[in-house]
Amino acid sequence: MIATPDKAQDFSSIEFFSVPFPYFFSPAALTEETSLLVLEWLENCTSWKLKETDFYEQHEFSFWDVELPARLSFLKGVDFLNTLKKGVEELFGVRLQKRLDFTAHKLVQGQRIRLHNDYIPGCESHRLLVQLNRGWTDENGGMLMFFNSSDPTDIHKIFYPLHNSAVGFAISADSNHAVSTIYGGERFTLVYSFYAEEEHV
Repeated sequence: MIATPDKAQDFSSIEFFSVPFPYFFSPAALTEETSLLVLEWLENCTSWKLKETDFYEQHEFSFWDVELPARLSFLKGVDFLNTLKKGVEELFGVRLQKRLDFTAHKLVQGQRIRLHNDYIPGCESHRLLVQLNRGWTDENGGMLMFFNSSDPTDIHKIFYPLHNSAVGFAISADSNHAVSTIYGGERFTLVYSFYAEEEHV
């Protein structure tokens, strides 16, 4: 069965917070069936490329550069992406450009993402993360962490990477976050990057 935009998303019980920067959490992002289909495809995808910078090491690829199987083609569809964009606009009270970056990230044993804020004036303004994994436990590591400041000991909140959960946040000089070291397993994330209209930057 090919999923459709209105039957694939399942954002529910969203909690929204404004401190230390605007963000939200949802225990569900896609329907359970869709999340498992996407996870299985990511586990077998051959498009991963290792990227290393001064603050992270991970495998990644852009969805614009890969061909999706028919049953997942809706993920790049205009209707599905517009629905996501509209949801982000409503939650954060902004207007977003049509431009949207859509990537996949994979973290494996020994990899982590150090504290950073992603803020670059004129670049992406909001990000949506959908976390996908199989049977994750505390021993696997890979916790998403938000900070009150640029001090790595000043932790605001720790998100356990529950399968199919979602976290969205506004990017600013204050949006300090990190992912702790992976000790086992594969941690996948769908990453949607949005760009605010100029008057909302």
